[in-house]
Amino acid sequence: MKAVCWYGTHDVRVETVPDPAILNPQDAIVRVSSTAICGSDLHLFDGYIPGMEAGDILGHEFMGEVVEVGREVKTLKPGDRVVVPFTISCGRCDYCRRGLWSLCDNSNPNAWMAEALYGFSGGGYYGYSHLFGGYAGGQAEYARVPFADSGPIAVPDGLSDEQVLFLSDVFPTGYMAAEQAEIKPGDVVAIWGCGPVGQFAIRSAYLLGADEVIAIDRIPERLRMAEAGGARTLNYQDTDVVEALKELTGGRGPDACIDAVGMEAHGVGPAAWFDRAEQAVRLETDRPTALRQVIQACRKGGVISVPGVYGGFIDKFPIGAIFSKGLTLRTGQTHVQAYLRPLLERIANGDIDPSFIVTHRLPLEEAPGAYHTFQQKEDGCIKVVLSA
Repeated sequence: MKAVCWYGTHDVRVETVPDPAILNPQDAIVRVSSTAICGSDLHLFDGYIPGMEAGDILGHEFMGEVVEVGREVKTLKPGDRVVVPFTISCGRCDYCRRGLWSLCDNSNPNAWMAEALYGFSGGGYYGYSHLFGGYAGGQAEYARVPFADSGPIAVPDGLSDEQVLFLSDVFPTGYMAAEQAEIKPGDVVAIWGCGPVGQFAIRSAYLLGADEVIAIDRIPERLRMAEAGGARTLNYQDTDVVEALKELTGGRGPDACIDAVGMEAHGVGPAAWFDRAEQAVRLETDRPTALRQVIQACRKGGVISVPGVYGGFIDKFPIGAIFSKGLTLRTGQTHVQAYLRPLLERIANGDIDPSFIVTHRLPLEEAPGAYHTFQQKEDGCIKVVLSA
């Protein structure tokens, strides 16, 4: 089959690789119909996530048709059209039973690697380095789906791929970010980053009752898309964001702040330049430029939600501001399985059509160029869907 393979920083190729096979009786094989490039994939593309090996198949946002199931799979059958969550979860451990699907105790066969870095290991993820299991990803013609009874959800034929594909990651991620922000009716919510996760966080914040959403970015097309979703926007290159947020909230600050940027944040001024220099020489693994601003801007007693991915260590973390202002900080990989059915119902009911996010549609063979376009934010690129 054809698959998008990683060979090093800024080097991805479409290669012919062996077809996946049933390795465990709980596996399924899915013929991929649509897959997408995620902002998290850029952390691999840019070389910031450890544990990648040449030839690893990328991609964790995908859907398609079940073509084969293992003998112990009970909920799926060949011919089912499914969306596959990026979190690989056994469904039986204590964390899965608690609904903390991304923290599964049994789905990362390389748990020792994550334990060495983080103390404990979470679950495995598709196409996201051997640190998180070394699983082949879904930017391919076929994909093996472990623990098939605890992952994919069947979707109705009446909904297009682009309406349901993003249930695999970015829609639940944006929604969970808004939910973790503990939004109440009348709240003002500020969201840093207007990429795909930020766009879904904007719309999710309104679904959860926010009175106003203020979105921060610098890319014109992202800001326009945020405005189309009802947000007031700030370009961080043109304004002092913290002061602007105080002014817009009567000096109080936003009730909740969401960092949808993560480890490769851009910024302006000496602090941003210092972060880039430290990351370049690996004195810190992540650039916390946006996160520092989030902590500074949030009102006293407010909530900070962080769906943006951080992978290791940061410098000059303002713990004093978190403590002195009594802030709540909530983070974590998305527990996708917990949101699949509720969000599918919202799509079916017409509450939201996730296809608004797609700006580029390309065949799988054009993935290498698509990665560069997405990474450089060229041609108005916000979200790429690849047809396998």
